Amino acid sequence: MNKDHLIIFDTTLRDGEQSPGASMDIEEKIQIANALSDLNVDVIEAGFPIASNGDYSAVKEIADSISNSRICALARALEKDILRAADALKNAKYSRIHTFIATSPIHMEMKLKMSPEEVIKNAVNAVKMARDHVEDVEFSPEDAGRSDFNFLCKIIEKVIDAGASTINIPDTVGYNLPHQFGDLISRIIDNVPNSNDAIFSVHCHNDLGLAVSNSLSSVLNGARQVECTINGLGERAGNAALEEIVMTVKTRRDIFSCDTRINTKKIMNCSRLVSSITGFPVQPNKAIVGKNAFAHESGIHQDGIIKSRETYEIMKAEDIGLLSNSLVLGKHSGRNAFKQKLDELNIQYTSDDAFNDLFTRFKELADKKHEIYDEDIIRLSNNIPLTGDDIQLSYMSVVCDSHKKPNAKIKLSIKGEEREATAEGDGAVDAAFNAIKAIIDLKVDLRLYSVNNITSGTDAQGEVTVRVVKDELIVNGHGADTDIVKASVLAYLNAINKIYQNPDLATKKLSGI
Repeated sequence: MNKDHLIIFDTTLRDGEQSPGASMDIEEKIQIANALSDLNVDVIEAGFPIASNGDYSAVKEIADSISNSRICALARALEKDILRAADALKNAKYSRIHTFIATSPIHMEMKLKMSPEEVIKNAVNAVKMARDHVEDVEFSPEDAGRSDFNFLCKIIEKVIDAGASTINIPDTVGYNLPHQFGDLISRIIDNVPNSNDAIFSVHCHNDLGLAVSNSLSSVLNGARQVECTINGLGERAGNAALEEIVMTVKTRRDIFSCDTRINTKKIMNCSRLVSSITGFPVQPNKAIVGKNAFAHESGIHQDGIIKSRETYEIMKAEDIGLLSNSLVLGKHSGRNAFKQKLDELNIQYTSDDAFNDLFTRFKELADKKHEIYDEDIIRLSNNIPLTGDDIQLSYMSVVCDSHKKPNAKIKLSIKGEEREATAEGDGAVDAAFNAIKAIIDLKVDLRLYSVNNITSGTDAQGEVTVRVVKDELIVNGHGADTDIVKASVLAYLNAINKIYQNPDLATKKLSGI
């Protein structure tokens, strides 16, 4: 085990997706997995194969296509879970099965209804079974933070003997304080006789806002893997944020005796991609990736920055992928300038046709707004359709009058057939959505409508996210345009297209690690 290497285990695609409404389809998961691999993430927890056919397929496709990172699948300490995970991972270049069982008294008694001896037996059997299929097995004692210490050490010793090479200690409910959790990791390592045969990991939830602090305290006390997510996405209040973990360790090398292999210059693009796909905007004052993270308004601060950046900045914006000069493109910019900008922003395209499509949409946007920012280009690249467009917007007209209800006329092309309808609504967007419902015979429940400006100014692109529920399916739709009503219509149609083309998008959430 390399004590100088801190392993970054990203669980955006598994625990991150457990955020209510953050379900992603297979193509979106693959897009994020590629970005994580490009970021040099060591381990990508791609999903929970037993949860649904969609989760199984996503893990399998990611395992089949990603070669730079180890692909991990989650499994309860059950035979059916482990066999399903092993099958999904069978073509992976580097694979891992992550199996878990609860070890706290309340979980064993109330949830599992098992004795401590039965829990140990199940854990050992699960690890042995997983080792029959993969060389790399991780074990998590769920709710370790509230488990009896002696029992925790006993089960960890047994699973290491059974073949677990990584032991993950979760603070499942975000209950611990940093000094407590760090001390727990240190005590476990000191008291488990065979602790040198495994890497110790932590998985901290953010219920008290301490996930990053608890994780870093654990690293200082011997942990050499941190489980985290992009933007801190995750169940309830979320997980430890990958970008905060990585940049803290990088910035404070005077304190941490280890480092990651993360390509930090690609952090910002990855953050924006995850935010765009999930529809969870990043708060402006979010550490590392928020819009204001490198902004200075105070005159004193501005004066200091002008004289010496180090006076008020402990990191360089360029280190996470931001450019100091972001306003360089406009409607007169040519293909070479646009291609150079894509290279600067680490935006990749798969073919000449993909580049031509992106360039065309850039020109269309440049005709609508005078100033094109890096954020606009990134949003354009992330807006490449991930599913086919059986239903397309052909025409829309929305009339708003302060003395009348808004009225919308919408014309759609459905597999080449033109249909149109007119409807009223409480507002322009509501009227447009009602017109779409009149055309399409599909009853859906709109659970979320979110508008986020991509850049500043009255001509800025508006990014709209809608969350639509059809029976048990939850899908997100995305749209962007300088016209908010049009962006809303595009987002709504994007969601409806997904429902028509992906009947198994819903993911049943079975775990709470």
